[in-house]
Amino acid sequence: MFSGFPLFPEQASTLALGVDGLYFFLVLVTAFFFVAISAALLFFSVKYRRRSPHEWPAEIHGSLMLELAWSIVPFLICVVIFAWGAILFFSMNRPPDNAIEVSVVGKRWMWKLQHMTGQREINELHIPVGRAVKLTLTSEDVIHSFFVPAFRVKKDAVPGRYNVMWFQATKPGRYHLFCAEYCGTQHSRMIGEIIAMEPADFQTWIQGGPAPESPVAAGQKLFAELNCITCHRADSQGRGPVLDGLAGSTVKLLGGGTAVADDTYLRESILVPAAKIVDGYQPIMPTYQGQVSEEGVLHLLAYIQSLKGQAGAAGAAGGNK
Repeated sequence: MFSGFPLFPEQASTLALGVDGLYFFLVLVTAFFFVAISAALLFFSVKYRRRSPHEWPAEIHGSLMLELAWSIVPFLICVVIFAWGAILFFSMNRPPDNAIEVSVVGKRWMWKLQHMTGQREINELHIPVGRAVKLTLTSEDVIHSFFVPAFRVKKDAVPGRYNVMWFQATKPGRYHLFCAEYCGTQHSRMIGEIIAMEPADFQTWIQGGPAPESPVAAGQKLFAELNCITCHRADSQGRGPVLDGLAGSTVKLLGGGTAVADDTYLRESILVPAAKIVDGYQPIMPTYQGQVSEEGVLHLLAYIQSLKGQAGAAGAAGGNK
């Protein structure tokens, strides 16, 4: 749609058509009412102008049908916009289960990306056409915003938390990647490319070169280097909870309450372990704030998520490591 017009990037993802459809619907609705109201204003200004200083308009009692029309019609239009936007919002924020996972760390002034198979990229991301790609975004310093105009997707990378976005390319090509949030003096240089490839070409690319260390393997190595295994033992005899099956489970907290062990909770438990203490354990875990980089935290999360033990035996990392 409007691919030859420079103000409209080409549509290159499954989400692009829906985003453009809603956008142009809003433009058309706005333009229609602007023209209609302006024309009515001009018409009535001329037709009912005061022709002499002694002329007084006749009193009228209004029209019930007219008042209902200008109340109900805008309401219905707003309902359509809300429903359309809500459907699009949920589709953009619910990655498919079979999506390829990529971790993204924003840093002034670059994007650092890593595939779950271990391949690392800087300001580039190779993806296959026809396959959903799920990005987990965070930042090492300030707020950045991962923006791919051709895919019609944008999501902030915020320090201290994780945001998720996804897209599925529909045709091969090289597509601009921007940081859409002012992040410092060299913000304009924080650019890159999404390289969409045919599935066979992508497999050739991802299998080329020496086998890289996967995030799970890197997380397991870091887990051992930090001596986490001394407290988080698999036999429930350690001073910290068992981590098998932890990711995604609900844990009980000291003093009452529960928490879902999602990525944000696990990150907080590693860097600020005293924030949420698991019921039945003491706050003896040291903080790793400043000792583990954002990439290291992502590796630890990948390793914890790979532990597929019984969820019922799971505790949480918070307060004990």
